[in-house]
Amino acid sequence: MSETSKPLNFLEQIITQDLEAGRHDALVTRFPPEPNGYLHIGHAKSICLNFGLAERFGGRCNLRFDDTNPAKEDQEYVESIVRDVQWLGFDWDGDIRYASSYFEQFYEWALHLIREGKAYVCHLSAEQTKEYRGWATKPGKDSPHRDRSVEENLAEFEKMRAGEYDEGACVLRAKIDMASPNMNMRDPMLYRIRKQAHHQTGDKWCIYPTYDFAHGQEDAIEGITHSICTLEFADHRPLYEWFIENLPVPSTPKQYEFARLELNYTVTSKRKLKQLVDEGFVDGWDDPRMPTISGLRRRGVTPAAVRNFCDVIGVTKSGSTIDVATLEHAIRDDLNNVAPRAMCVLDPLLLTVVNFDQVAADGHAVEEGVATMQQPVHPNDESRGIRELPFTETLYIDRADFNEDSSLSRKKFKRLVAGEYVRLRGSYVIKAEDVIKNDAGDITEIKVSLVAATVGSNPPEGIRPRGVIHWVSASHNIDCEVRLYDRLFNDAAPDAGDKNFLDYINPESLSIVSGAKAEMSLHKAKAEEAYQFEREGYFCLDAKHSQEGSIVFNRTIGLKDTWANKV
Repeated sequence: MSETSKPLNFLEQIITQDLEAGRHDALVTRFPPEPNGYLHIGHAKSICLNFGLAERFGGRCNLRFDDTNPAKEDQEYVESIVRDVQWLGFDWDGDIRYASSYFEQFYEWALHLIREGKAYVCHLSAEQTKEYRGWATKPGKDSPHRDRSVEENLAEFEKMRAGEYDEGACVLRAKIDMASPNMNMRDPMLYRIRKQAHHQTGDKWCIYPTYDFAHGQEDAIEGITHSICTLEFADHRPLYEWFIENLPVPSTPKQYEFARLELNYTVTSKRKLKQLVDEGFVDGWDDPRMPTISGLRRRGVTPAAVRNFCDVIGVTKSGSTIDVATLEHAIRDDLNNVAPRAMCVLDPLLLTVVNFDQVAADGHAVEEGVATMQQPVHPNDESRGIRELPFTETLYIDRADFNEDSSLSRKKFKRLVAGEYVRLRGSYVIKAEDVIKNDAGDITEIKVSLVAATVGSNPPEGIRPRGVIHWVSASHNIDCEVRLYDRLFNDAAPDAGDKNFLDYINPESLSIVSGAKAEMSLHKAKAEEAYQFEREGYFCLDAKHSQEGSIVFNRTIGLKDTWANKV
């Protein structure tokens, strides 16, 4: 185990005690997703926890799909989950495992319970079953099929497996206690009929085990020592233990629960995320506004940022809602350190340099109307080298960086003002000499002059640039589309209570900017590699929408939290 000064969380304390007491030779955990949707940020916490504990304690972690419901599962989800785990930087022990690989064993164990008089086939309808189950404050009552003989139950269960009954006609239930205060112990379902092909086993089975029946037994088969679940499974733990105690399983895993990750301004219900996808509110499961791991990846978030976020929020037993700004801070903090810099003008306004000849006079080589300025790839890491910026007679700045009103104070507007000075990032100080407008009165061009010998040097006394703005050459740039993504919901708790989460979709969660101009170094941009567009935010190439001659950049996140003043 690696040494750390950070206090142990409650799970680390339990594992430390178990290993020191010799209860286990080695730690074995598992990450057991159901392949019924794409993983989201909450799953990322579970991934980091299970794989992280295995790494820290020199143990093993299995990747296992709890694929017990073919009605909602798909191979697409399996493949996406594998990509997500690998992207986060983790590797599982041995082969990928599936609950479906153990279906024969589960079936044998179901027969064992029937022979022991601890399971029976029940023909109550779903509505009747609900009625018989009772309420939290009212005990349930026995099914009229509860006292069937072992022989009759074996015969009925075989009919279920042979496909002689329609879906919903009957189920196999455990015989436990219909008066238990824990609703999960009131003769829970073990098997139900699903006449649907399974993505792993095809048409071999028409009966499938429930998650509760399969989960603990999978852990036992795989020798899991610590089965770590989220808090909503705490009430299921007595059932988990009942199965382990009443079946001839090869090992006895124990279940522990931790608080799941809840973020404000976010929906993580798979059903609701699927609804967003199916009804076209987003561009698929990997839409950069989605809280899915694939959405974060397409948005340009790094695995390190996600892992750091999960580490910061920690592991506790009590549930709480984390401010999404904490995740955003982790993203900014990581990208600030790793993202190369670049310049991109989102709303181009033409500048014409009236004394471009001054460039050559200052000793800069000009070839075919192009001089070269230089900027570091990263201002805090010289080892990453420099990038070259073509400087030409015509340039673009952002329209928002110019104002005709010369009465604006420097404190209010630190950009280019008519008749005043500003520095172009990594280049000259310039002065706005003249404003050109079209017949409609719109500004179409600014005539500017260079201040001599100001590349990398201060201007002469008396010339005070208002600030520094970004720019690109008007003749040597990359045309691109920029997608400005923001939070998908404008309410801190969009699905709380009886709210319809669709009513709180942020209408400004996506703005598409066409005709943006980016510096030439971005022709090397690759998908999922983030850049800081200076003064604009962090962006990455969108492989899904980019194609030859048509480049799309997604905004990962702005440089500052713009929501702080909204709430």
